[in-house]
Amino acid sequence: MNKSVVLAPQPGSLVPATRPAAAPAPADRIDPGLLLAFLRRRWPLILGVLLLCLAAGLVITARQTPTYLSTAEVTLDAKVEPIAPLSEDDRLAAQGSLGETYIDTQVEVMTSSHNVAGVVDRLGLARDRRFMQEGVNAAGARDAAIAYVEDGVTAFRSGATYTISVAFESEDPAEAARIANAFAEQYTLGTLADKETGDGKALKEVGARMEAARIQASTDAATLSRYRLAHNLPTTTDRSLTEQEISAYNQQVTEARAQAAEDTARLATARQQLGMGSAGDDVGEALGSGVVASLRQQQAGYAAEIASLSSKYGPRHPDLLRARSQLDAVTGQIREEIGRVISNLSAKAAVSQKRLDSLSGSLNTSQGALRRDNVAMVDLQDIDQRAQASKSLYENYLSRYKELAARIGIRQPEARVLHPALPSETPARPNFLLNMVLSGALGLALGIICAITAEMMFSGLTSGEDVERRLGVHYLCSVPELTSVLSRKERGGVAGDPVEAVVDHPRSAFAEAFRNLRASIAFAVENPRIIAITSALPSEGKTTVALCLARSMASGSDRILLIDCDVRRRGVSRWLAGTREVGLLEVLRGDAKLEDAIVTDPRTGLSILPLSSSAQEDHALLTGTGMDTLLALAAQSFDAVIMDTAPVLPMADARLLLCKADASIIAARWRRTPEAAVRSLLRMLPAGYFGMAGMILTRVDVRKQAAFGVDENAFYKAYKDYYA
Repeated sequence: MNKSVVLAPQPGSLVPATRPAAAPAPADRIDPGLLLAFLRRRWPLILGVLLLCLAAGLVITARQTPTYLSTAEVTLDAKVEPIAPLSEDDRLAAQGSLGETYIDTQVEVMTSSHNVAGVVDRLGLARDRRFMQEGVNAAGARDAAIAYVEDGVTAFRSGATYTISVAFESEDPAEAARIANAFAEQYTLGTLADKETGDGKALKEVGARMEAARIQASTDAATLSRYRLAHNLPTTTDRSLTEQEISAYNQQVTEARAQAAEDTARLATARQQLGMGSAGDDVGEALGSGVVASLRQQQAGYAAEIASLSSKYGPRHPDLLRARSQLDAVTGQIREEIGRVISNLSAKAAVSQKRLDSLSGSLNTSQGALRRDNVAMVDLQDIDQRAQASKSLYENYLSRYKELAARIGIRQPEARVLHPALPSETPARPNFLLNMVLSGALGLALGIICAITAEMMFSGLTSGEDVERRLGVHYLCSVPELTSVLSRKERGGVAGDPVEAVVDHPRSAFAEAFRNLRASIAFAVENPRIIAITSALPSEGKTTVALCLARSMASGSDRILLIDCDVRRRGVSRWLAGTREVGLLEVLRGDAKLEDAIVTDPRTGLSILPLSSSAQEDHALLTGTGMDTLLALAAQSFDAVIMDTAPVLPMADARLLLCKADASIIAARWRRTPEAAVRSLLRMLPAGYFGMAGMILTRVDVRKQAAFGVDENAFYKAYKDYYA
């Protein structure tokens, strides 16, 4: 091991940390540069998908059969003047007949199954040869014609107007116009005929129901009359006869009871007065009697006469006796008259009582009859309600019948044809421009989707930012593709030799990349004497990088040794051409000396330790103590030793060789090496036992780099004039 040579970084810094990244852009900010870079990267894919879709759209358009579209316009009459009087329902329907919902409904009615069938029958399409095929009956032909018309007809409202447009699409322009006009006529005249037919059916149905209602009303009225007569309930008022009698009896009984009470009270009062010793003069009836009043006047006259005679004559005087006899006669007549008055009062009281008793009996009889009538009235009300309902139903049918009869034959169409359809001279389909626009839009969308998918599936490394951000490895520099920085004339051929270009064009951007690599290694690792260049997979460009870096460093005054450590591919040895009897393995075995195996590059003075032409592979020699001794000796004799190792993933000895180097460089091909391969390489390296200088990207196309990320090559156009 070469631990005594202090060429590696201090412990803890063998794998340099990634340099601080720039502050990330705000999450809500869209970087237009990234979007433009994405489009620049993937525009061939997007363009290819776009052109493919345009070609597909062109082929589909060319294979489509031309069809023609004819449109007829029907306008709804906003106000139809009625000829017959309108019913209440008709008036309510007319008020809202042209609302938005009504017009939208009419659009659906225009292409309804009923209208389509009417158009087919109107034009006789079922007899067309297209539908009258062999083995198809008339009903099947009609169904086929209906399906054909339904497939080609469309209806829509023209803006916010009362106009409905009906269009039909067909391969025959004349047929398209004929069917569109048939739809317009079917909607206007056919609808009117349907309504007339409907009115006739309605009139017939209403007439039959009206007659049935009339018979029922008559039957119910007769039943009501018979029931009234059977139960003695004939009345034209709200009350029965018995109720009227009871009302009258109640009034009469009340009056008779008052009269009887009055007469009884007068009789009782008169008898009470007589019982108390009264002569009856103070009896009320006597006081009101004219006879008693006349007798009292006579009594008063005889009393006055007696008084006058008593003062003149003696008690036995004949005149006085005569006067007293006349007074007694008048007094007796008054008593008899008062007796007759009392007798009249008794008779009147008895009559009043008998009248009261008679009226009370009649009232009781009527109340009994009323109780019987009330039971009958329950059924009477039910019969009466049925009779009234039958009568009302009959009147409604009669009114409706008269309205329908008045409207028969005088209906007006609610729509008229505004513009008939005309045969079209230009086909409606295929629409070349529309198809191309749609194909282009679809192709652009699919192209972007494919580009995004390709971008998401891409796992290569594009820029130094990718290397440091995704892998956490220090990025050294990029090595440009020779063809991207040198013209064909400068290359001296179609492709050019990168190893020769370093010497042939020392002022080129390609040569400058290796000087930049040397400087980056010096910054990454302190005093690097032994440099190992490796890769994760073959064909990453590590051998070319090793040769170019070695020749670039040897072009100065430095003494550089390049060792070919890839015993399987032997890239450096093959570049030298010719056969070698001794080489690295022979030196490690002790069969040859180092100076005898070294080959000098005549153009740069670079010392190269190749592998011999022997096919024998001894990988253990590369990782043994002999290799440590060789590297220690070379480090003392040369300013720098560069090892071209085998890829790490397929060859195990590459990892051990990296531990012997002061600075290890991983080469990854630009946009080709998978990120997973580099991660696998890093996992396989023994952390802490080797010095990792960093990673480089090889074969970078600087002309395209700006489309893949911002790094030093993205500004190549700005500084390319510095290179000769």
